[in-house]
Amino acid sequence: MNSTERPRLAVRSPADLVAAVPYLLGFHPADSVVVVAVRGRRVVFAARGDLPGPGTDPRPAARHLAGVVARQGTDAATVIGYGPATRVTGAVDAVGEALDEAGLLVLDALRVTEGRWWSYLCAEPACCPPEGTPYDAAASEVSAAAVFAGQVALPDRAALAAQVSPLGGPVRVAMRRATARARRRLAGLAGEASGLAAEASGPVGEAADLAGEATAGERTGPAGEAAGTGRSVRSAGAGAVRTAFRRHRRGERLGDDEVAWLTVLLTHLPVRDQAWSRTDGRDADISLWNDVLRRAEPELIAAPGSLLAFAAWRAGHGALASVALERVLAAHPGYSLAVLLDDALRRGLSPSELDGWPATAGPAVLRRRRRRPRR
Repeated sequence: MNSTERPRLAVRSPADLVAAVPYLLGFHPADSVVVVAVRGRRVVFAARGDLPGPGTDPRPAARHLAGVVARQGTDAATVIGYGPATRVTGAVDAVGEALDEAGLLVLDALRVTEGRWWSYLCAEPACCPPEGTPYDAAASEVSAAAVFAGQVALPDRAALAAQVSPLGGPVRVAMRRATARARRRLAGLAGEASGLAAEASGPVGEAADLAGEATAGERTGPAGEAAGTGRSVRSAGAGAVRTAFRRHRRGERLGDDEVAWLTVLLTHLPVRDQAWSRTDGRDADISLWNDVLRRAEPELIAAPGSLLAFAAWRAGHGALASVALERVLAAHPGYSLAVLLDDALRRGLSPSELDGWPATAGPAVLRRRRRRPRR
């Protein structure tokens, strides 16, 4: 689900809206139902769901979709189904009814199939012929304006998911070796710290990578490791995080050893939370975490994938955030930050209304952002 507070596109007709949807989502939808919500005369939100399978009741998914849209404070919406009539009609009807129940005005209900669109609400042959109205998205002024503004519409959702997929070949071999070096470096760092902490002995003084795990992919803080080890890891993590942000914001790319060292350190929650507090929705941050996620070893993707999702969500790229979280949760279903962000996206929470920084104590939470006074 995407916030659409990006370059404005002039939408004056159903054909314009159909042409705009791929740029609102970031990809061309298929076998989908999309709700485009407006406030006043401005499109402010777009939400997409899969069409229900044969024999599946579409009403529960429709109510969820309508609830997400209603939480955006919108006035009205248009429902668009992509696919054959046998699958689209029931889903579009269910979503329209759910929007009515939520108190939202349904401006139109459309079906899009093979280069034509139909309206379920218009019966005038002059403007909505029964054979459908052809449209050419590539020739649309809306598409041209979106491309000019730098917006991208990938061929499908699979193409978007491929943008967060792991890199293979020589890159994977190099990263495997770099990660082994990073693990040895971390073990040496922990060993040095343990030797300096004379009061630490037994299990409490073990290396940080032997500390109890909060969930898959997460390491505990100082309570699970010697005080000296914790300070050493946090200090090393702070340096690695600062270097990563500084380099990427200057347009530079991290080397294999830098990425490997960062991914190993990010398994420690204080380091992960420090990286989280520095992450916002700027393009450089999205680029950083996407690069780290794709190069990270499979067991180390939880933190960079979640940070990518957070950066994408803050920037209004909900679809990118979703595919990043899908990859994380498939490998680490209990990773707390990924679960938290996935819930926020599913409920349609707006990043403009929430403060995403991690809590300073206790479980990580999202807190409401306080409005800053005007200067």
